[in-house]
Amino acid sequence: MDCKIVFFDVDGTLINYEDGSIVNGTKTALQILKSKGIRLVAATGRPLSMCQELIALGIDTFITANGAYVKHQNHVIHKIPLAQDIVQTVKEYADANNESLTFFTEQLSMNGVHNPATLKAMNETLSLFDYPTFNEDILNQEVYLMCLYVDEQMEKKYKIQFPNLKFERWHPNIVNVLQEDVSKSIAVKAVLNYFQLDSHEAIAFGDGDNDIDMLEQVGYGIAMANGSKALKSSADFVTKKSNEGGIDYALRKLCLI
Repeated sequence: MDCKIVFFDVDGTLINYEDGSIVNGTKTALQILKSKGIRLVAATGRPLSMCQELIALGIDTFITANGAYVKHQNHVIHKIPLAQDIVQTVKEYADANNESLTFFTEQLSMNGVHNPATLKAMNETLSLFDYPTFNEDILNQEVYLMCLYVDEQMEKKYKIQFPNLKFERWHPNIVNVLQEDVSKSIAVKAVLNYFQLDSHEAIAFGDGDNDIDMLEQVGYGIAMANGSKALKSSADFVTKKSNEGGIDYALRKLCLI
């Protein structure tokens, strides 16, 4: 396979879905790819500040905030910021209704509304054990994504209140709040254009429904065995679980390492 770039989802893919660790086989596999001149890209719902462990592994291109902010080393490749008045009005509404709202810049912060369901969802999706900090200056910063922590019933009132915004649910208790379309596939296109590569020269690994469009955007899509049923049915190959060396296994099957 003529592979020149590999896109990796993070939580549940690069990172063990059980304990948040990265298995040694995955670390070694990344180093071998890098030594061959193959570009490594992390594609995650995390903000950039939560990718330090991946930077230490040699990854230098990051699709963050589910595709809303993309950076290669110190150069911003792609970003879709929310208008400041939208951030303000959604924040005011969430505050008034005592509902948790997080803000993605390069950092992660929140509106300061804490409840157990929010922290549980943060732990399940971002491996967080404590709430992000409250950022009193958030209305003066460029925000690329907001995540609202509500169930489907509460989501309906936001759709009525903000009919011009997009609400995309990706967890039973988390909804992305968007002004424009944001996705990993759009970000993948931006990365491929930046490096002047074609989609057939790329492969991607993922585990969730929000990775389906990314796997469809590249030449070869690989689903983790711990991934969702929908993702596995759309992938070209299903590898082992993230805690069983699934990345190393697939790369060896493809003769890339």
